[in-house]
Amino acid sequence: MTKPDPAKRAQLEMAAAAGSHLNVGSFRFWFVGQRWEWSDEVARMHGYEPGSVVPTTELLLSHKHPDDRQHVQDLLDHLLHYGGSFSSRHRFIDTSGGEHTVIVLADRMVDDSGAVVGSEGYYIDLTDTFSAARRQVLDDSLPELFESRAAIEQAKGALMLVYRINADAAFEILLWRSQQTNTKLRTLASQVVAELDTLRYQPDGLRREFDHLLLTVHDRVVRSRDR
Repeated sequence: MTKPDPAKRAQLEMAAAAGSHLNVGSFRFWFVGQRWEWSDEVARMHGYEPGSVVPTTELLLSHKHPDDRQHVQDLLDHLLHYGGSFSSRHRFIDTSGGEHTVIVLADRMVDDSGAVVGSEGYYIDLTDTFSAARRQVLDDSLPELFESRAAIEQAKGALMLVYRINADAAFEILLWRSQQTNTKLRTLASQVVAELDTLRYQPDGLRREFDHLLLTVHDRVVRSRDR
C-alpha cells in the first residue's frame, strides 16, 4: 500500500485549518435599487439568523462603528457614481454589541453583455484570527512544505501593506484564496508578486486595484498553464 505524501497531507491540513478558522462570507450589491444579498456567514457576522432579515444599505450602515460610518457611506457613494470595485477595512457592531474588524474585498459584477451592474465580493472578519495552536502547526510545517518561501513572504508583505493587517492574517487570506480557487499556495503567491508591477500607485486607487488582483489572479495562473 502506498504511503500518503507527508508534505501534501500537511498542506491539506493547513488549508483546512485556515479555511475553517478564517471567518469569511460573501455578498452581492446591485446598483439598481441598491439591492444587497448576504451569505449566511455575513448574516451571522452581524448577529442575524440566515434568512431572518433583508439586508439594505440603511441596515448595513446602521451596524457600522460610528467612527467608520461616514467612511463607508463615502465609499458607497463613490461606487454608485463611478462603478468599479468596493473596498474597505472598517468596524461594525453586531446585534449583541460585539465589535468586528473586517476587510471587504469586492470586484465588479457584470451582466451577460459585460455591463457593470454591481459589486460582489467577501467580508473577511479579522476579529478572532489564528489560534496559537494553529499558528504553531503552521510554523512547524512551513519549512518542509515550501521549496521557495520568498514569493509567499513577498505576497504576505503586500497584503500587510495594503490592508494594514499582521503577518498571520495575511497568510490566512492567501491560504483561503488558495483553497477556494484550488490553486497551489506558492503558485498563487508567485503570480500575485509578478503582477504587483501592473498596479498604478495612486493614493485612492491602490487598494481597489489590489482587490481586483487578489480576487482574479488565479485566472491568470490557469491561463498561463494552458499555454
